[in-house]
Amino acid sequence: MDYLALISGIFYVVAAMVASNQLLSSRKTLSNSFVSFIVVALTTHTFWLYQHLFTVNGQDLQILNVVSLVTFIISLLSTLASKRLNTGVLLPIVYGFSALNFVAASYLPSHFVTHLETHPQVGAHIIFALLAYSILSIASLLALQLAYLDYRLKNHKLPLTKINMPPMMTLEKSLFQFIFIGFILLSCTLLTGFIFLEDMFAQGKAHKAILSLIAWVIYGVLLWGHFRQGWRGRLTVYITIVGSSLLTLAYFGSRFVREIILS
Repeated sequence: MDYLALISGIFYVVAAMVASNQLLSSRKTLSNSFVSFIVVALTTHTFWLYQHLFTVNGQDLQILNVVSLVTFIISLLSTLASKRLNTGVLLPIVYGFSALNFVAASYLPSHFVTHLETHPQVGAHIIFALLAYSILSIASLLALQLAYLDYRLKNHKLPLTKINMPPMMTLEKSLFQFIFIGFILLSCTLLTGFIFLEDMFAQGKAHKAILSLIAWVIYGVLLWGHFRQGWRGRLTVYITIVGSSLLTLAYFGSRFVREIILS
């Protein structure tokens, strides 16, 4: 039994339950119990990642290990962001997905060993890619929260005031801050890919570069439209979700089929 995965998964679930209950609380700061639970979850998750990513044969970058690393980054950043921005609605979703990934990793094992120490430039490309995807995934979750708030307000559905959520203007500002940071990181990902990866457009890999480029253009247009043309509301939500979906297909689509379905 993978005890690190079990402990981390349990504490993620408990933290998600506490975060859900706090949505109906008048408190805007995180409770001490919640902080304790999520610190244990993130700490054990860190040790699990170290144990499974860094093996004696090299770095095991099989898809579920990479997804677990992404969920760790998203969970960490979402938790830190909740200090400034109330992301309580998103935390149960993020933590729940982190716990589910441990279940998948336990029952769907695979291996994809590489040696990044011999190609540090490729390691830099991967780090940029993981950070870009994590940041833009958080942006898509914020976009969904923004869409939910907009729907509740326009349809006068109560009890919206009983749910501890941030103001729409604050949420929208944070959304575009995340998109801007993610866009910069995605630009670095593509730049390092063009410079350091000789097979970026090779057969079987070209779709990753093409989908990432399309997503980069979409996010660039969205930022231009928001800051120059004042785009807001549902249009920005739809565009954000489309960009995130394209990146998901680019990063994980073919690998999921090859490593999970066809393995």
